Amino acid sequence: MKRLPLLLGIILSVLGVIGLVHPTFTYHRQEEVAQLGPIKATVDEQKTAQVPPPVSIILLTVGIVLVVLGSRTK
Repeated sequence: MKRLPLLLGIILSVLGVIGLVHPTFTYHRQEEVAQLGPIKATVDEQKTAQVPPPVSIILLTVGIVLVVLGSRTK
């Protein structure tokens, strides 16, 4: 239980660094556009999402704080 803040801090720090280094990512989503009885028509869309830099900075800062506090409570 004492390692939870340390582990959470490491995870948040890594996510913050990834968000700063690679702020955009793409993913695929299948969307149903029509259905005629048992036949379904779907479209595979490629979408792009962007992580705002302030969110990445906040994740990194909170992660570092949790790592420091988690290491001090040992």
